[in-house]
Amino acid sequence: MLSTIGIVFTNKAIFDDPAFKLMQTSFASFHFVCTGLTLYVVSRPFFGAFEPKRAGIVEMLPLAFSMCLNVVLPNLSLAFSTVTVYQLCRVLLTPLTALLNFVLYKATIPRNAVLALIPVCVGVGITSYYDIKPSAPTPGKKPQTTSLIGIFFALAGVCASSAYTVLIGAYHKKLNMSSSQLLFNQAPISSVMLLFAVPFADHIPVLSAVPQYRWLMILMSGGFAALINISQFYIVAGSGPVSSTVVGHLKTVSIVGIGWVLSGKSVKDWSAVGVVMTIAATPTSCSTNHAKHLV
Repeated sequence: MLSTIGIVFTNKAIFDDPAFKLMQTSFASFHFVCTGLTLYVVSRPFFGAFEPKRAGIVEMLPLAFSMCLNVVLPNLSLAFSTVTVYQLCRVLLTPLTALLNFVLYKATIPRNAVLALIPVCVGVGITSYYDIKPSAPTPGKKPQTTSLIGIFFALAGVCASSAYTVLIGAYHKKLNMSSSQLLFNQAPISSVMLLFAVPFADHIPVLSAVPQYRWLMILMSGGFAALINISQFYIVAGSGPVSSTVVGHLKTVSIVGIGWVLSGKSVKDWSAVGVVMTIAATPTSCSTNHAKHLV
């Protein structure tokens, strides 16, 4: 929980710096390197978290490309949105993944679960709509707002993440690999793929002009990414579906709550209605998402 909260707000602080706002592909490539190194270390016999299993590079290209979009687009959303909108839009991953599974594989979920997802979607819509509009500030604070391009990247990121989730399920069956084994194969490929896009997509700042504390924050972000990957092994191995759902909901509530406080918005802001509606409905949707993945 702490590493997830830490990486969101650390990344937000980095992306708020104009020098790094358009450094998304470089930043994602760096994170993939951190992920690959972490998985390599924990796969060694000393840790024994999982047994490495190799797959062909060409075979992994579609999944690696999908992973790139799954990271770059949400990062762009975080750069151009408030943390609250960014995190609430991520909740839409559950209904969109359910929809994709239905369209592609005719997989269905219970009617009650579908009804539970409706207030989630409505709540995200309300929050996004009012977050774009100027709001009454909290005394002493300038309120943060979300741009239209931030909403676009948020929705595009959710679509990319949903496609990535469905694709992972297909690769699980196709290659008979665990999530850790798949990630171990695709992270290095994704990192190299993004390096080819850096000259065209990124605006590289004058590195000598970047203050030392900003480099420290970038290293912290990589460290948080490593901690998230390591903790996932223990969460999967040592907790059941209820515990996993509770942890996931607490992370969402914590990030949204802290993001709201830091945004400088008043509690009377109409976007608060959407926040409450989404958060209240999220536990049910999380349970639906977990059950879907078990199937």
